[in-house]
Amino acid sequence: MKLKSRVPQSGFLLALRFLALVLWSVPGARTLDNGLAMTPTMGWLHWERFMCNTDCQEEPDSCISEKLFMQMAELMESDGWKDVGYEYLCIDDCWMAPKRDSKGRLQADPKRFPSGIRGLADYVHSKGLKLGIYADVGNKTCAGFPGSFGHYDIDAKTFADWGVDLLKFDGCYCDSVEHLEKGYKHMSLALNRTGRSIVYSCEWPLYMWPFRKPNYTEIRQYCNHWRNFEDVYDSWQSVKSILAWTSSNQKRIVDVAGPGGWNDPDMLVIGNFGLSWDQQVTQMALWAIMAAPLLMSNDLRHISPQAKALLQNKDVIAINQDPLGKQGYRLRKEDNIEVWERPLSDLAWAVAMVNLQEIGGPRFHTISIASLGQGLACIPDCVITQLLPEKRELGFYQWTSDLKTKINPTGTVLLQLAAT
Repeated sequence: MKLKSRVPQSGFLLALRFLALVLWSVPGARTLDNGLAMTPTMGWLHWERFMCNTDCQEEPDSCISEKLFMQMAELMESDGWKDVGYEYLCIDDCWMAPKRDSKGRLQADPKRFPSGIRGLADYVHSKGLKLGIYADVGNKTCAGFPGSFGHYDIDAKTFADWGVDLLKFDGCYCDSVEHLEKGYKHMSLALNRTGRSIVYSCEWPLYMWPFRKPNYTEIRQYCNHWRNFEDVYDSWQSVKSILAWTSSNQKRIVDVAGPGGWNDPDMLVIGNFGLSWDQQVTQMALWAIMAAPLLMSNDLRHISPQAKALLQNKDVIAINQDPLGKQGYRLRKEDNIEVWERPLSDLAWAVAMVNLQEIGGPRFHTISIASLGQGLACIPDCVITQLLPEKRELGFYQWTSDLKTKINPTGTVLLQLAAT
């Protein structure tokens, strides 16, 4: 079909494109003023895969120790992870000694971290990477190590002195909502006062939800990213529950996200044990659509080439890191097929179609191009590329076209629509 109407309609179409530019360029809520996390943070975090294993005598290769983090740092540099954007190597809970030192400072377990965090940070920085660390707003960490309550300023200074680049601040063992809110704010200000650039990863809304609805506009003013929902597990049920929570709360959380502040659906568990290949594709695709921090929790020493290629897929990472910084959302759900979409820079769109049916074989799904991107994704035409589960050029489509795709059970087809 020839595009006979392109010239007569050019003024109208240009107006629509201008409207789209205006629509997606409106600035979001005020963000934490530290100049960090202008795109979602990428890196590696130990928790889901290695948890709180402190037994280095019985399990020297999987205990929480400087050896583990040095090995991961080496691989992040040598195996291409750093090159595609995975920059932060992050320690979670269980790194600490049971007590603070004589000056009231946190200290690393001396047996498991004989070089101290300063020594580990120097090593990580020598690899061109950045180091993340974990602490807690309450009296104890979730695993029972010393919390930061009453020590926010000295802990922030300690982290800065050590050369830390990111703080994950948990919310266990806090005795009141008031202390929770004040603690998260206090630590944010304390980190900024150190003068060191430290990404601030909060769990503030996660611990606020049981008591009242979080004020996301306020949270964004203090945090670079924030957890909303329970920890991810290495299971399809866990990934599904995160997606379900996100879509059911998207009216509240999507618009607040943007450069400098992001909703965090938790770690990528790709390359572990619990997800099928199609489910791993779904997690990668939807984390890109959601503009989520990409923090892997896996064993980079023992990861399959297929999982590695998925996590290092430059096209999908480019969607996640798109500079427009708009979080995607679920457009519709019908007959166990979900359609998610995300506006991108240069008037492009990413679209993910997820097959949630867990019985039977692949399913075909047909969608009207005109229904995508609030009707603006393909005016008057566009080029569509399938990025996942494998890359394929689908070709030229008009606004009036339909697109038919085949989606495996629990799998996802990720598309990019580029204006011509």
